[in-house]
Amino acid sequence: MEFSLLLLGIVGNIISVLVFASPTKTFWGIVKKRSTEEFEPTAYIVTFLNSSLWVYYGLSKPDGLLVATVNGAGVILEAVYISLFLLYASRPDLRVKTATLVAVVDIGLLLLVIGITSFGLPEGMRLAVIGGICVCLNILMYASPLAIIRTVIRTKSVEFMPFLLSFFLFLNGGVWLLYAIFDSDIFLGISNGLGFIFGTIQLILYKIYMKSKTSKTSAADIDGKWQHAPLLQSAQGDEEEANFSNS
Repeated sequence: MEFSLLLLGIVGNIISVLVFASPTKTFWGIVKKRSTEEFEPTAYIVTFLNSSLWVYYGLSKPDGLLVATVNGAGVILEAVYISLFLLYASRPDLRVKTATLVAVVDIGLLLLVIGITSFGLPEGMRLAVIGGICVCLNILMYASPLAIIRTVIRTKSVEFMPFLLSFFLFLNGGVWLLYAIFDSDIFLGISNGLGFIFGTIQLILYKIYMKSKTSKTSAADIDGKWQHAPLLQSAQGDEEEANFSNS
């Protein structure tokens, strides 16, 4: 069992790092153009907080090292993305917005959660509260896959849903779900179970609609918003879909 858990954790780390790294091409383009153009930083800032909280969860949990390492890689990559936003912001107000959100969300909220759970809760409750917060944030972040599913059903086309990203959502969720089952971790189970479900739905929809219109967007061309922009979908859903189809 311990070997199986270790193997699943290592495979999950590899897949998750690939997902975290998917916006690399977009940010390389930002560096070359020396401008963020119309990209928004909010989703990367929220993902930084999410990954940081999962690192905290992994470090607080006995034998949670593999959870901490994969999300530690996410923290590093998101920090790079945010730094590039600060360096190459296309407008002064965007740079101010990015810095303000980092201070409030990534520093303020993170320190608040750490402070409350470390000093304001009994030790027996700490891990459950941290895990619950992580799960709630993850649920919010799954609005992005939901928005894409909605778009595919409405347009009867997979143009806005690249196969490889759907496949990796399915694969990543499945591997970490198995890890959670073997480790009896309900918080990892809920978060990654949802990812597995959404990935499965997307693959089914891809099978149904793949002959209608093939996606013009390759996995290498994804601007990172697919997995990073969930909190933007309610207000910017149509804009995101337009950007997604033009990426």
